[in-house]
Amino acid sequence: MSVNTIDGSPGTRAVLRFSRMSAFKARQVLDLIRGEEADRALEILSGCDRGAARVVAKVLASALANAENNDGQSKDDLYVAECYADEAATLKRWRPRARGRATRIRKRSCHITVIVARMSDERLRRSRAARSDRASTHRSRRVAGARRAAAMAASATGLAPPAPEGLAEVPSSEGVSRSDEASGTTSSLGDNEVKDSSDVEKGADDDGAEVVVNDDAGEAKDAEEL
Repeated sequence: MSVNTIDGSPGTRAVLRFSRMSAFKARQVLDLIRGEEADRALEILSGCDRGAARVVAKVLASALANAENNDGQSKDDLYVAECYADEAATLKRWRPRARGRATRIRKRSCHITVIVARMSDERLRRSRAARSDRASTHRSRRVAGARRAAAMAASATGLAPPAPEGLAEVPSSEGVSRSDEASGTTSSLGDNEVKDSSDVEKGADDDGAEVVVNDDAGEAKDAEEL
């Protein structure tokens, strides 16, 4: 049902009649969503722990459905223009008390009305910009969290993180360099040069000069003397 709000803008309403709660309890929840956007109002109601929040959320969802199906409005362009609760019939009951007396029990009810309307063009522009900023921030946080999780997994398994594209290591064609941890010296092996540590030993003479002793040559000299 289309109606005109207080400011004169057209809106769509939804009414819940004879809700079994007091108007005072319903008004406390309605004050939370008055003037809020439709998505934000639903978020507020979903996080509210009052019993009236579930009832008001159903009325708001009905108003949004009426605006979309009957008036052709978009849910993203709507906000809660008006919402109020009126007192309805009160059921009177009696409770027996001491000394033959009785106490009156009032079971109150109310009528809940929610009216949604389209936001102004300026507010729509600000709302869409804010929604875009929130989406980009959420995306960047999600990517950063995924990168941190990958780095933690790589460090836990002892593997280095993958190198960036275009920075792959290229082996050298001149030779392979390796370091001797025991002596702290580095030897370079070329393609045509082969050295065997079992054939060549290094020593020092009495003067401290470095002497290279070849085991094969010594064995041949001993054989000639014999």
